[in-house]
Amino acid sequence: MAVVEMRKLTVIGLNLGRTPFLHELMNLGVVEINSQEGVVNDEEWMPDIFRTSNSADVLRLEADIARVSTAIEAINRYDTGKKPLFHVREEIVRKDFINHMNRTKTETEMNVDMAVMCDKQIADGLNENNRLRGVITGLKPWENLDLPLEMKETKCSAVILGTVGIKTKFQDLLQVVLEKAPSAVVQQVSTDVQQIYISIICLKEEREEVYEGLREFAFNPISFGEHMGTPKEAIKQYEIEIEENEQRVRAKEAILTELSPAKKNIQYLYDSLHMRRDRAKIVGDMLSTEMVFYFDGWVPKQAQPEVEELLKKYEYYYEIKEPEADEEIPVLLQNGGFSTPFEAVTNMYSLPSRNDIDPTKLLAPFYFLFFGMMLSDAAYGIIMAAGCWFILKKFKLEGMTYRMIKMFFYCGISTFMWGALFGGWFGDFFTVAAKTLFDVDFVIKPIWFDPLTEPMKLLIFSLILGGVHLFVGMGIQGYMSIRDGHPLDALFDIGLWYILLIGLVLFAIGGSVGPTLVTVGKGMSIVGAVGILLTGGRKKKGVLGKITGGLGSLYGITSYLSDVLSYSRLLALGLATGVVAKVINTLGSLAGGGVKGAIVLLLAFVIGTLFNIAINALGAFVHSCRLQYVEFFGKFYTGGGRAFAPFERKTKYIKILKEENNNG
Repeated sequence: MAVVEMRKLTVIGLNLGRTPFLHELMNLGVVEINSQEGVVNDEEWMPDIFRTSNSADVLRLEADIARVSTAIEAINRYDTGKKPLFHVREEIVRKDFINHMNRTKTETEMNVDMAVMCDKQIADGLNENNRLRGVITGLKPWENLDLPLEMKETKCSAVILGTVGIKTKFQDLLQVVLEKAPSAVVQQVSTDVQQIYISIICLKEEREEVYEGLREFAFNPISFGEHMGTPKEAIKQYEIEIEENEQRVRAKEAILTELSPAKKNIQYLYDSLHMRRDRAKIVGDMLSTEMVFYFDGWVPKQAQPEVEELLKKYEYYYEIKEPEADEEIPVLLQNGGFSTPFEAVTNMYSLPSRNDIDPTKLLAPFYFLFFGMMLSDAAYGIIMAAGCWFILKKFKLEGMTYRMIKMFFYCGISTFMWGALFGGWFGDFFTVAAKTLFDVDFVIKPIWFDPLTEPMKLLIFSLILGGVHLFVGMGIQGYMSIRDGHPLDALFDIGLWYILLIGLVLFAIGGSVGPTLVTVGKGMSIVGAVGILLTGGRKKKGVLGKITGGLGSLYGITSYLSDVLSYSRLLALGLATGVVAKVINTLGSLAGGGVKGAIVLLLAFVIGTLFNIAINALGAFVHSCRLQYVEFFGKFYTGGGRAFAPFERKTKYIKILKEENNNG
C-alpha cells in the first residue's frame, strides 16, 4: 500500500568523471548500489581485467575516523558545556561546509592529534596509578619492617620474607625455626584476615634448614626485587609518584576541557571523513577497468527523472527497467500524515517482503486506539502529548527518533480521549484531594462509563474491538489472495471463516436483539463449518488427506478464540492504570488534612504519577505492539524485507543542505 516502487538501474561510465559523479550521486541520495564481489568471480566477466577492491583507501580512512572519534569522545568526557536532551544534527549548506573545512582542516587535525595524545597520556597515567596503588597495597602489611627491601643477604646472613596462613600458630613456627637455626631472628611483621607476614634473619649456612622447617607450615616466600628502601620509604615514594601522575593527568584533562570549543570543527572533520570513506567503499563495490566502471543497483520510481538527468549530464550509458519476478527488491516505506510515525512499529518487527503489503496504514488507527485504552487517563494523556509536542518543537529530530516521539504524541491524544471517556484524571486524585483537604465531595464523571465499576462492559468492548482487528487482518489476506490470482483461496480460507465466526457471534448474543438473529447465526455457523470442512484440505492428496486437512482447518477455530481472548489485555492494562492511581491517591490521603497532609498527598501524587506513567506507558507500548505482531500480523504478514540503503550522506553531526534549500 505504501511501499515505494523500485526500478533496476545499470550504469557504465568513464573513470575520468567518476569522482565528481559520485559526489553528485551521493548528494541525490536516491540510488542503492549493489556490491559486485560475486560478479567478479564469474568467468564470463573476465575477472582478470576487472578490479573491485579499494580496501587500502577504506582502511586508511577508517583509521582516521577512529582517531577523530577517539578525540571527540575524549573531549566529551571533559566538556563542561550543557548537553542536549536529544542529539540533533546541525544544518549547514554544502558550499559553506566545504569552505569551512578548507579553512579549518589543518588546525582541526592538530587539535585531533592533541586530544588523542592527551587521551592516551591520561589513560597511561591512570593505569600507572592503578598499578602503583596495587603495589602499595602489597607493601602495606610490611610497613613496620625496618629492613631495606632490596636486601636479600649480607656477608654472613640471609633475609627470608614470606607469609603463612592465618590459622598458623606463630609460637609453633618460631620453635621449629629456632630448632633448625638457633641464632635466627624471627619477627611477626603483621597479620590480616588471611595471612601472617613473617621476616626471618639467619646465617647463610642455616638458610636451607630454615626453609626445610618452614615447609610444614605452607610458608610462601616473597621477593621485593623491584623496590628500594624500607617498605615505609617505598610506599612514600610511590605515593609521591601517584600525586605527580595525578597532576599530569589533571593537566591533560584541562587541555581537553580547553579543546571543547574546537569539538564542533572536529565533528565536521568526522563527518567529512565518513563521507569520503563511504565513497571509497562504493568505488570498491563497482567493477572497474583502466577506462570504465560499471555498477547496478536500485532507484525509487519517483526519483528516476533526477537520476536520469544526472546520468545524461555525464553522458553515461544506463538502463532503468522493472525488476525480474524473482529478484529481491529493497524496501522503502512511504506513508503520509497520521500513518508515518507508526512506521516505527512496522520497522521494529520487519519490513514487508516483496509479496507483502505495507501494514502501517492499517495498524496505525488500531495502535492509536489500543495504546490509549491501556493507559486511559486523560491527565496522563495531556502530559504525554504536551511533552512530545515540546520535544518536537524544540528539537529537529530525524529518522526513528522523530517517528517514535510523534507516535507517542498521537498516543497521548488517544490516552486523553479514553481517559475522558472513562473519567480518569490522575485516577481519582481530585476527588481524594477535595475530600481530604477541604471535606468537599467532588467527582469528575466519565463521559461514557467507569471501567472500575463496570469492568464487564469494557471487556465486551475490548473483545469486539479485537474481533474487528482480526477481521481486518483476515480481509487483507483475502485481498492478497485475489491480487495474486487466487480468488478461491480468498473465498474458502477467508470468506468461509467470516461466515462461521459472524454466525457464532450472532448465535451467541443475537437473542438479546431478536430470535431471528439466532436462527441466522445458526445457519451461518453451519454453512461456514461445513464449507471449511469440505475445502480446508483441498490441496491435500487423496480422500483421507482432504478429510484430515478439512478437520485440521476447522480445528483452527480454537486459534481464533485464543486470539480474541488476547484482547482482554486491553481491559487488564486499562484497569491497572486506574487501580494503581487510586492506590497511590489513597496512600497519600492517609496523613489526613492540614499542611502535613497536603504535603504528604502532594509527594505521593508526584512520585506515584511519575511511576504510574512510566510503568503503564511501557506496558501499553509493549502490549499494543504485541497485538499487532502476534494477532494482526499473524493473519496476513510475512515480513523479512531488506531496507533500501541508498548511497547518501550518512553523517552523524551535520546535515548538509543543498544550496537551493538555503533560505539565507
